[in-house]
Amino acid sequence: MRAAVLSELAEIEVEGISRKYPNLPLKKDPLNLVDIEVPSPKESQVLVRVEACGVCYTDIDVIEGRVSCKLPLIPGHQVIGRVVDVGSKVEGLVRGDRVGIAWIGKTCNSCHYCRVGLENLCIDFKGTGCNLDGGYAEYTTAYADYTYLLPKNVDAVRLAPLMCAGAIGYRALKLTNMVDGLRLGLFGFGSSAHIVIQIARYLYPSSEIYVFTRSKEHQELAKRLGADWVGSPNDTPPKLIDRAIDFTPVGEVVVRALELLTPGGKLIINVIRKQTPINLTYEKHLWFEKEVKSIANITRKDIKELLEIIKKKPIEVHIEEYSLNQVNEVLRKLKAARIKGSATLRISSI
Repeated sequence: MRAAVLSELAEIEVEGISRKYPNLPLKKDPLNLVDIEVPSPKESQVLVRVEACGVCYTDIDVIEGRVSCKLPLIPGHQVIGRVVDVGSKVEGLVRGDRVGIAWIGKTCNSCHYCRVGLENLCIDFKGTGCNLDGGYAEYTTAYADYTYLLPKNVDAVRLAPLMCAGAIGYRALKLTNMVDGLRLGLFGFGSSAHIVIQIARYLYPSSEIYVFTRSKEHQELAKRLGADWVGSPNDTPPKLIDRAIDFTPVGEVVVRALELLTPGGKLIINVIRKQTPINLTYEKHLWFEKEVKSIANITRKDIKELLEIIKKKPIEVHIEEYSLNQVNEVLRKLKAARIKGSATLRISSI
């Protein structure tokens, strides 16, 4: 099978972006396209022929070493495909089923966190496309209990971003403790945020939604998807916001979001790693009972709840479609913030 493999950590070379990791090799093409053997599923796994795989900024975090993962590695954790083989202990899935595979690839199911419904914090959490090989390939394996049955009549390319961008954004929205009528601020407007705004519009129809992004293209998309106000993070919105979600990789946005929160407001940071420092002053940014909460991974429940919502409220997912051969090009464009909506690789048509 054809696969895109990460053999060593590397800083992705993008024109106009200065180096941050001089100890890593600088590469325009950090992934090698190679032919390797199709994997065999373990007894609790399924073998999936990949139809599509979304490209996520976390994949860049993996390649550049901000997330610790195995090497060599096939990245990709927004996977849609068809089951072509099942392990001896798999129940409930058969050949031909269309399934989704997400970042949560396996948990221990026995630690304190798993027992209390916080499997995303599992002490032995395994990430797809990180600790387990992912979907930048024609075939991949996944633990059957960590796959999600999906409709067969929807284009795989449009389903793929729901497995991470949609699911992690939905978890962030849940953790804001949002109430209809409160003002919601979205900082950054990429793959995740453009899905979240539609979910928020459906769940909280009386709420104003403000979008903060420097990209003119992203501002136009936010307006079209129902934002009540758009501007850059440095602009002053009409009113302060009650809840905020930060989708950006830079620390300065956290500072700005806290400045714009009302007393008792809540900020959710929806990124795995920040690439620049977060410099806060207690009196200016945290006083008046403002809250800050990070996101760590997702649970299977998050994905299942999101899929139920989407059955009632179809989501318009904006896609830039590419082939597996273009994966390095897509990573460069994503790092340079030149993707509008979600970037997805079409691996095969089944």
